[in-house]
Amino acid sequence: MINFNGAIVSEDTNILVQNRGFLYGDAVFETVKIVNGKILFLEDHYFRLMSSMRVVRMEIPMNFTMEYLEEQILALVKNNNIASSSRARITVYRNNGGYYLPQNNTVSFLIQASTLENKTYFLSEGEYEVDLYKDFYVTKQLLSSIKTTNRLINVTGSIYANENGLDNCILLNDTKNVVEVLQGNIFMLKGNKLITPPVSEGCLNGVMRKQILELAKKINGIEVVEEIISPFDLQKADELFVTNVIKGVQPITKYRKKEFSIEVSKTLVAKLNEYLSLV
Repeated sequence: MINFNGAIVSEDTNILVQNRGFLYGDAVFETVKIVNGKILFLEDHYFRLMSSMRVVRMEIPMNFTMEYLEEQILALVKNNNIASSSRARITVYRNNGGYYLPQNNTVSFLIQASTLENKTYFLSEGEYEVDLYKDFYVTKQLLSSIKTTNRLINVTGSIYANENGLDNCILLNDTKNVVEVLQGNIFMLKGNKLITPPVSEGCLNGVMRKQILELAKKINGIEVVEEIISPFDLQKADELFVTNVIKGVQPITKYRKKEFSIEVSKTLVAKLNEYLSLV
């Protein structure tokens, strides 16, 4: 028996009682975008998920192929009648057993899906203000670069942003350099150089980050590099923007008292949609 919200009930009542993802954050996940029954960047998501599972020593089932993952996600969105434009999250968690030391390295998974309004990537040109989040820092380690369910810094940072009328916050690492934002990777344009922090700084190895790094190289006159960014560099930038696989590219229009252009962001969204044959 357990106490659940003040009531003494059987352990069988609540599936979270032995769920290691809930108890220890012993889970990894991927969020994908589906358009017209197709998962965008499926291969990148699949291999990142496999890499994440290996990093945390999960046993990968023999049937857990890219085709199987695709089939499971598409079956859900088709069943929910949202295959034309939707997002889905697959969470893989280690099965019951043990405390900090797992007694069972096999896994289970859970897929959730919801509808999206737009099929194409859409550039929002409204005001989007950010600031630094300095209550907690991201550590420069391999675990920081994968998507685990340990997201407390993102949760507390989101609360901070909401309380202070911000649209997002920039996260710093333990050497006080820029890592990413709460919901994605960050890029900075300074002159003709487009810069994003290297994964070694602790940022997520973002799927959309990878696409933007490649697409930006096709813009004439732009040099694309992965370099350390300090908070002082941000105020010298000409443009800042956020990337993630659901939104695509989100321009930052204001950081502290500095306002930024959005021209490269516009170009990248157009190239992204063209690349995906969405327009």
